[in-house]
Amino acid sequence: MPIKSKIRTIPDYPKKGIMFRDITTLIKDPVGFRLVIDSLTQRYIQADAAFDVIVGIESRGFIIGGALSYTLGKGFVPVRKAGKLPAETVRHEYSLEYGTDVIEMHKDSIQKGTRVLLIDDLLATGGTALAAATLVEKLGGIISEMAFIVNLPDVGGSKKIAAKGYKVFSLTEFEGD
Repeated sequence: MPIKSKIRTIPDYPKKGIMFRDITTLIKDPVGFRLVIDSLTQRYIQADAAFDVIVGIESRGFIIGGALSYTLGKGFVPVRKAGKLPAETVRHEYSLEYGTDVIEMHKDSIQKGTRVLLIDDLLATGGTALAAATLVEKLGGIISEMAFIVNLPDVGGSKKIAAKGYKVFSLTEFEGD
Protein backbone atom coordinates (compact mmCIF):
# COMPACT_ATOMS: atom_id res chain seq x y z
CA MET A 1 0.00 0.00 0.00
CA PRO A 2 1.67 3.23 -1.08
CA ILE A 3 1.69 6.03 1.46
CA LYS A 4 0.61 8.52 -1.18
CA SER A 5 -2.70 6.70 -1.75
CA LYS A 6 -3.70 7.30 1.88
CA ILE A 7 -3.23 11.10 1.74
CA ARG A 8 -6.38 13.12 1.04
CA THR A 9 -6.22 16.10 -1.32
CA ILE A 10 -8.51 19.03 -0.55
CA PRO A 11 -8.84 21.50 -3.44
CA ASP A 12 -8.83 25.26 -2.80
CA TYR A 13 -7.72 25.03 0.85
CA PRO A 14 -6.69 27.25 2.60
CA LYS A 15 -7.22 29.46 -0.46
CA LYS A 16 -8.30 29.10 -4.07
CA GLY A 17 -5.75 27.36 -6.27
CA ILE A 18 -4.08 25.39 -3.46
CA MET A 19 -4.28 21.59 -3.42
CA PHE A 20 -3.96 20.84 0.31
CA ARG A 21 -2.31 17.48 1.08
CA ASP A 22 -3.98 16.24 4.26
CA ILE A 23 -2.05 13.55 6.14
CA THR A 24 -4.78 13.04 8.76
CA THR A 25 -6.28 10.33 6.54
CA LEU A 26 -2.88 8.63 6.42
CA ILE A 27 -2.22 8.69 10.16
CA LYS A 28 -5.76 7.63 11.14
CA ASP A 29 -5.23 4.46 9.10
CA PRO A 30 -3.30 2.00 11.31
CA VAL A 31 -1.56 0.39 8.33
CA GLY A 32 -0.69 3.76 6.79
CA PHE A 33 0.63 5.18 10.06
CA ARG A 34 2.67 2.05 10.74
CA LEU A 35 4.09 2.20 7.19
CA VAL A 36 5.24 5.79 7.76
CA ILE A 37 6.91 5.02 11.10
CA ASP A 38 8.38 1.71 9.92
CA SER A 39 9.77 3.31 6.74
CA LEU A 40 11.41 6.15 8.65
CA THR A 41 12.66 3.78 11.35
CA GLN A 42 14.28 1.54 8.74
CA ARG A 43 15.91 4.53 7.05
CA TYR A 44 17.47 5.79 10.25
CA ILE A 45 18.44 2.38 11.60
CA GLN A 46 20.23 1.78 8.28
CA ALA A 47 21.99 5.11 8.66
CA ASP A 48 23.03 3.98 12.13
CA ALA A 49 21.04 6.95 13.42
CA ALA A 50 23.66 9.63 12.80
CA PHE A 51 21.83 12.00 15.13
CA ASP A 52 21.29 12.37 18.86
CA VAL A 53 17.75 13.75 19.11
CA ILE A 54 14.63 14.26 17.01
CA VAL A 55 13.16 17.75 16.76
CA GLY A 56 9.52 17.83 15.66
CA ILE A 57 7.71 20.89 14.35
CA GLU A 58 4.25 21.73 15.70
CA SER A 59 1.92 20.05 15.30
CA ARG A 60 2.00 17.08 12.94
CA GLY A 61 5.76 16.83 13.35
CA PHE A 62 4.99 15.91 16.98
CA ILE A 63 2.99 12.87 15.89
CA ILE A 64 5.61 11.50 13.52
CA GLY A 65 8.62 12.63 15.57
CA GLY A 66 7.26 11.24 18.83
CA ALA A 67 6.60 7.80 17.36
CA LEU A 68 9.97 7.76 15.61
CA SER A 69 11.74 8.81 18.81
CA TYR A 70 10.19 5.80 20.50
CA THR A 71 11.16 3.30 17.78
CA LEU A 72 14.73 4.61 17.55
CA GLY A 73 15.30 5.15 21.27
CA LYS A 74 16.04 8.85 20.82
CA GLY A 75 14.85 11.89 22.76
CA PHE A 76 12.24 14.24 21.32
CA VAL A 77 12.31 18.05 21.35
CA PRO A 78 9.27 20.10 20.28
CA VAL A 79 9.39 23.30 18.23
CA ARG A 80 6.26 25.25 19.12
CA LYS A 81 4.43 28.40 18.21
CA ALA A 82 5.25 31.39 20.40
CA GLY A 83 4.01 31.34 23.98
CA LYS A 84 3.37 27.59 24.25
CA LEU A 85 6.51 26.47 26.11
CA PRO A 86 6.75 27.00 29.89
CA ALA A 87 10.52 27.45 30.43
CA GLU A 88 12.99 29.95 28.96
CA THR A 89 12.98 29.83 25.15
CA VAL A 90 14.89 30.89 22.10
CA ARG A 91 12.67 32.23 19.33
CA HIS A 92 12.81 32.93 15.63
CA GLU A 93 10.48 35.04 13.50
CA TYR A 94 10.17 34.09 9.85
CA SER A 95 8.20 35.08 6.77
CA LEU A 96 5.19 33.27 5.40
CA GLU A 97 3.33 33.87 2.14
CA TYR A 98 0.76 35.92 4.07
CA GLY A 99 2.78 37.49 6.91
CA THR A 100 5.14 36.32 9.62
CA ASP A 101 5.15 33.69 12.34
CA VAL A 102 7.28 32.94 15.40
CA ILE A 103 8.45 29.56 16.65
CA GLU A 104 10.29 28.70 19.86
CA MET A 105 12.30 25.97 21.57
CA HIS A 106 13.41 25.63 25.16
CA LYS A 107 16.91 27.06 25.59
CA ASP A 108 18.05 23.91 27.38
CA SER A 109 16.68 21.45 24.81
CA ILE A 110 19.76 21.27 22.57
CA GLN A 111 23.39 21.30 23.70
CA LYS A 112 26.32 22.50 21.58
CA GLY A 113 27.26 19.77 19.10
CA THR A 114 23.96 17.86 19.39
CA ARG A 115 23.11 16.23 16.07
CA VAL A 116 19.46 16.68 15.13
CA LEU A 117 16.97 14.96 12.84
CA LEU A 118 14.30 17.57 12.06
CA ILE A 119 10.84 16.11 11.35
CA ASP A 120 7.63 17.55 9.92
CA ASP A 121 4.73 16.23 7.90
CA LEU A 122 5.01 18.30 4.73
CA LEU A 123 7.62 20.36 2.92
CA ALA A 124 6.23 23.17 0.78
CA THR A 125 8.08 26.52 0.81
CA GLY A 126 10.56 25.35 3.45
CA GLY A 127 10.09 28.44 5.63
CA THR A 128 9.09 26.66 8.82
CA ALA A 129 11.75 23.96 8.46
CA LEU A 130 14.46 26.58 7.88
CA ALA A 131 13.20 28.58 10.86
CA ALA A 132 13.37 25.45 13.04
CA ALA A 133 16.90 24.76 11.77
CA THR A 134 17.85 28.31 12.73
CA LEU A 135 16.62 27.67 16.29
CA VAL A 136 18.60 24.44 16.53
CA GLU A 137 21.73 26.18 15.30
CA LYS A 138 21.24 29.16 17.66
CA LEU A 139 21.55 26.63 20.47
CA GLY A 140 24.68 25.05 18.94
CA GLY A 141 22.98 22.02 17.39
CA ILE A 142 23.79 20.52 14.00
CA ILE A 143 21.09 19.48 11.54
CA SER A 144 21.91 15.96 10.31
CA GLU A 145 18.87 15.75 8.04
CA MET A 146 15.34 17.07 7.56
CA ALA A 147 12.67 14.43 6.97
CA PHE A 148 9.08 14.80 5.81
CA ILE A 149 6.24 12.51 4.84
CA VAL A 150 5.36 14.66 1.81
CA ASN A 151 7.48 16.92 -0.37
CA LEU A 152 5.88 19.37 -2.80
CA PRO A 153 8.95 19.93 -5.01
CA ASP A 154 7.19 22.36 -7.37
CA VAL A 155 6.72 24.81 -4.49
CA GLY A 156 10.51 25.01 -4.12
CA GLY A 157 11.17 24.29 -0.45
CA SER A 158 13.36 21.25 -1.02
CA LYS A 159 15.59 23.21 -3.42
CA LYS A 160 15.80 26.11 -0.96
CA ILE A 161 16.74 23.78 1.89
CA ALA A 162 19.30 21.89 -0.22
CA ALA A 163 20.81 25.20 -1.36
CA LYS A 164 21.46 26.01 2.32
CA GLY A 165 23.44 22.75 2.59
CA TYR A 166 20.91 20.62 4.44
CA LYS A 167 20.04 17.03 3.51
CA VAL A 168 16.34 16.46 2.79
CA PHE A 169 14.38 13.21 2.76
CA SER A 170 10.71 12.57 2.06
CA LEU A 171 8.64 9.43 1.82
CA THR A 172 6.54 10.67 -1.10
CA GLU A 173 6.02 13.66 -3.41
CA PHE A 174 3.10 15.40 -5.07
CA GLU A 175 3.52 17.52 -8.19
CA GLY A 176 1.94 20.97 -8.34
CA ASP A 177 1.02 23.33 -5.54
